[in-house]
Amino acid sequence: MPKDFDFETSNSTEKTLHPWRRYVALGDSFTEGIGDPDPSKAGQHLGWADRLAQELSTSVPDFAYANLAIRGRLIGQIVAEQLAPAVELKPDLISLCAGGNDVLRPGGDPDKIADILDGAVSKLSATGATVLLVTGPDIRDTPVLGSIRGKVAIYNENVRAVAARYDAIVGDMWALRELHQPQMWAPDRLHFSPLGHQRIAAMALDSLNVPHTLDTKVEPVQDLRTWREARFEDLHWAREHLAPWVLRRLRHQSSGDGISAKRPSATPFTVAKPNDSLGAGDCAQ
Repeated sequence: MPKDFDFETSNSTEKTLHPWRRYVALGDSFTEGIGDPDPSKAGQHLGWADRLAQELSTSVPDFAYANLAIRGRLIGQIVAEQLAPAVELKPDLISLCAGGNDVLRPGGDPDKIADILDGAVSKLSATGATVLLVTGPDIRDTPVLGSIRGKVAIYNENVRAVAARYDAIVGDMWALRELHQPQMWAPDRLHFSPLGHQRIAAMALDSLNVPHTLDTKVEPVQDLRTWREARFEDLHWAREHLAPWVLRRLRHQSSGDGISAKRPSATPFTVAKPNDSLGAGDCAQ
């Protein structure tokens, strides 16, 4: 955030909570919002970036938002496909969360991935925009993902180093202990639930030092399932979610094949009522 920003708009009778007017989000399924279905639009998703944009728009009437993220994208694809369009939109706030799909893959090198991230952040920061980077979550208790916890930790340290090099802001998902709660994850156990996305959006707003109205309370849920019920759910998950994911990897396919960005242009953000949840007053297209 600019050091000389005093939260006053050009109109002395109005106040704003932040200095940004145009936000562009780059990334993969996490930023596209997978796991957080839009109740008002079948087949579409909200996500932490949409929730962040909604909060940013509440005190800035002309606030505009674009989301270029596409599920399944590797960091090289994100840089090749999304970086130039993002710069052309002339944002003053950019979020970039990339590399998660690369770390997931066998042989994914967190240092090499970070080298690509460094080049991308260098170009984005040169525009003068505030850049927000997001670390990966602590996935110690997550099936499948838990095995690559060490790689995620190394990549996170690289993200922090890149952020320090270019004076970017870091949204630290690893520090969110609430993400260890099962209700924070979608049924596929690979993406976050609506509650998870909301908690991450609140973390991002806190990282940007922006006051917000998002509820950050997460009540622990006691697991009352029997051993048999838990195993049955694990088998159902493996059949419905894990198997298709593994097959796509073997066939070199992506869940994002044929998918385009859900919000390619920076357009005004419409909020219906202060107390409405996102989806009742969502993005104007």
